Amino acid sequence: MSEMFSKTIYIFSDGACSGNPGPGGYGVIIRCDNREKELSGGEAHTTNNRMELMGVITGLEALKQPCRVVLQTDSKYVVDSVTKGWAEGWRKKGWIKSDKKPALNSDLWERLLDLLKIHDVTFTWIKGHAGHEENERCDRLAVMQREKYAGNQL
Repeated sequence: MSEMFSKTIYIFSDGACSGNPGPGGYGVIIRCDNREKELSGGEAHTTNNRMELMGVITGLEALKQPCRVVLQTDSKYVVDSVTKGWAEGWRKKGWIKSDKKPALNSDLWERLLDLLKIHDVTFTWIKGHAGHEENERCDRLAVMQREKYAGNQL
């Protein structure tokens, strides 16, 4: 499978939300060779987990061809749900979790799982707010977006 992918891309992602729900944002850094691109966005009424997912989705959707991706995020929700197979299990059960409750954010999980069929993604969890340079940059982008949307609610 690895011969299919000509490049290894590094994606760093973070989400932020004030209140849960409340105004939120996400920040993404995409690195390939010596080039970087920053992406960010947000919503006026969202949750932290939705912003974490949107950061990852936005980074993967920005790729123009199938790639090998090393994706770093401080979201255990995203990393565990993918690497432990929970999200795929929810999808197979019609977005119902093992506790018989509906899985949240199924619209975003659908998008992410479809992207994971295109790209060879390795998820890496990193501790947030611990001085990791790219995570701190992503956090600043996410907070900037969150504040932009928080300002719209005044």
